[in-house]
Amino acid sequence: MVAYNAGDPKRIQHLIKVHYFARMIGLAEHVDEATQLILEAAAIVHDIGIRICEQKYGVCDGKHQELEGPDEARKLLTDMGTFSEVQIERICWLVGHHHTYDSITGIDYQILVEADFLVNIYEDNLPADAIRKVKEKIFKTSAGRALLDTMFGVENNTL
Repeated sequence: MVAYNAGDPKRIQHLIKVHYFARMIGLAEHVDEATQLILEAAAIVHDIGIRICEQKYGVCDGKHQELEGPDEARKLLTDMGTFSEVQIERICWLVGHHHTYDSITGIDYQILVEADFLVNIYEDNLPADAIRKVKEKIFKTSAGRALLDTMFGVENNTL
């Protein structure tokens, strides 16, 4: 993904941060090894649809990313030859849903969304009220909530 996003350090840094937070949360939540692998792979490729969306639509909003990302992720993951078809299916499904928050199912999905939010809150400089709403509506894992509180002072009302 670093090579895929060559010349775009912001996207490279974003995917690395999302991956690391997903890894941290997954390990802290004691996610099984197979799920952890899928989670980490999905975190790395979660925004793979952005470039295609910009070229095709001139925008890269979440819904367009969910539309275009899975096929692009499938190509990359298949070419790697590392993942089984079942793993690729789940990773692509996660890529195709990582901006849909109303029906989060599966610990890998929950953690991916939380990790992406941890990075986006910082990168987008979200205001305190928005962070509190995100915590209330989105964050479910103990590890994700603790990271959010520690990073942004949500629990201590230091926002």
